Amino acid sequence: MSAEARRRAQPRTPALIGPHAVLHAVAVMEERLGAAETRAILEDAQIAVLPTGEAMIPEFEALRLHRWLALHDPAGAYEIAEEAGRRTADYLIARRIPRVAVCLLRRLPPLLAAPLLMRAIDRHAWTFAGAGRFFAQGGWAFTIDRTVADDPVIPPDSLFDWYAAVITRLYRELVSADCRCRVLGDLPGRPLARRFAIARG
Repeated sequence: MSAEARRRAQPRTPALIGPHAVLHAVAVMEERLGAAETRAILEDAQIAVLPTGEAMIPEFEALRLHRWLALHDPAGAYEIAEEAGRRTADYLIARRIPRVAVCLLRRLPPLLAAPLLMRAIDRHAWTFAGAGRFFAQGGWAFTIDRTVADDPVIPPDSLFDWYAAVITRLYRELVSADCRCRVLGDLPGRPLARRFAIARG
């Protein structure tokens, strides 16, 4: 048996991410789709009980939620993912990023603030990228590669829009108000490796 086959045969511990990846998405779904449709999506995603917000959760819960949201509402899933991403970033700024760091980043010029923020994002990327690999490229670009995550189903494009929305909000609040993170596309030959770039204006 090859090393790759042995690796795949070994049981894997589910990747964990922050609970607000689910909590904010559900809140936006209830506002946009209503309680009944949201309950139906949660049932399909096999989420019987929402996270308390006090502990990390298995990443597959968020992945299933995005997948079933995209199946129930293909067009609206993008807008819901973006608003949920914004709210997740607001929570991080208010509750998780030290106030000293927030004040420092806001006072620095963008060319200095961006690399500092990207380094912090890189250190904590596992809390939102889970089993995906996060690769920072300077202060203004990064890649999230889910190829190695062995996702049982291909994640919907709206999941990558959620990533972009989180980063957009962080940069707008901490670097410059005219920042926007965009999904540029796949890496050649790696359809689950998406390139992102942050630009001003």
